[in-house]
Amino acid sequence: MDSAISESVAAAPAERKPLSSSADNGLKIVVVGGFGVGKTTLVRSVSDIRPLNTEETMTQAGADIDDLSAVRSKSTTTVAFDFGRISLNEQTVLYLFGAPGQQRFWFLWDRLFAGTLGAVVLVDTRRLDESWYAIDRLEHHGTPFVVARNDFGSDTYTSEQVREALDLDPDVPLVSCDARSRDSAKHVLITLVEHLHRLSSARELTS
Repeated sequence: MDSAISESVAAAPAERKPLSSSADNGLKIVVVGGFGVGKTTLVRSVSDIRPLNTEETMTQAGADIDDLSAVRSKSTTTVAFDFGRISLNEQTVLYLFGAPGQQRFWFLWDRLFAGTLGAVVLVDTRRLDESWYAIDRLEHHGTPFVVARNDFGSDTYTSEQVREALDLDPDVPLVSCDARSRDSAKHVLITLVEHLHRLSSARELTS
């Protein structure tokens, strides 16, 4: 199954089959992270289908709630979740859920984590502190995850510095990505799938 996921994620859109009526096995991946780190963009980039999103226009009413200092050009925000899909074969579908980043929506995260195969923590190195909650909640739920540092054009930190700042376990993969790029987003998901495969193999060896 892990190799099937990797092959499907890496395939070009034209090579993938549409969702058939025989699809009966859904695998769930959640993309989490702070406000404005690019979760909606990543889901949109890699999804087979036109993603469902719950973006709303940001208004002056939220000016005193959401910190826009690092994302001044942001005009919309996710208020529930983003949803995308990758068809692996006629029976199996990978569902992608992008979680809202603002603290006032964090109560939704625990429900989104239910039944999750694994997660991607998307980070902006200018605001690493906003990623701690996501990592904490995933560890609390025992959900495997990888960390993807989104490229905003001003990243001057080394991987070792990011790992230290986030206090990442050495076994947690850390990759760089551009959430706007389909190929880059695919690489993030493939990294997660490979991580899940290693964890599953390790469990089998110790059982």
